[in-house]
Amino acid sequence: MGALHDGHLALAREAKRRAPFTAVSIFVNPTQFGPSEDLARYPRDLAGDLEKCADVGVDVVFAPDPSEMYPAGDVTRVRVGALADALCGPFRPGHFEGVATVVAKLFGVVGASTAVFGKKDYQQLLVVRRMARDLFFPVEIVAVRTVREPDGLAMSSRNTYLSAEERARARALAVGLDAAVRAFAGGERRPREIERVAREPVDRATGSVEYLEVRDPDTLASVDDELGSRAVVAIACRIGSTRLIDSVVLGEDASPLDPGLALPS
Repeated sequence: MGALHDGHLALAREAKRRAPFTAVSIFVNPTQFGPSEDLARYPRDLAGDLEKCADVGVDVVFAPDPSEMYPAGDVTRVRVGALADALCGPFRPGHFEGVATVVAKLFGVVGASTAVFGKKDYQQLLVVRRMARDLFFPVEIVAVRTVREPDGLAMSSRNTYLSAEERARARALAVGLDAAVRAFAGGERRPREIERVAREPVDRATGSVEYLEVRDPDTLASVDDELGSRAVVAIACRIGSTRLIDSVVLGEDASPLDPGLALPS
């Protein structure tokens, strides 16, 4: 959605590695925002974004107006199933319908392709992957690990909303996920215990946690039994007025505090 940072540019680099022609879409999609969300103030810097894309070697940037993506009389929407019911679903009604609809439109514009998405919004990744499969889009969905700041905070355009004090507290998301990774690596397989150790630092940083849950990494179903070889831990909370999300796949991803995931400071 623009306000590009190094996490976005990592997606463009991966696309260039996989294909001879790379297109980047930049579009703040109105249908995925609720009435009280930050559509109007969402960070926008198209001129800067174009420079960054040129520096990476992107071949074309598609930056349409809302009236082009949703012309007069537009009524069709992509309904998303159970994958949208968990985690962010109850807190952002209609969000994933908006995401699926605009991504379907973008796939229609581009045609057969490889599409690269980040793992930070893990639920979105699964929704897009399921939609592409169910609607027979000839698109390969590629997932790229979350790129992080030197202290572990996941890169996000919304990080610009944070004050210095809030920015320091926001590191708690990475600390919590690190605790989950370390517990799992140490043999812990009880989902509620992993949630407990992950939540402790987050609760100290904010009293506004929407969810911190261990879920099935493929279906996002609740997990009550002992975990197998993989599970996703997902967080959404507010630091000040800014809503932040983060996630890690246990048994697959490194700790968010792994220096190898961060850009040099």
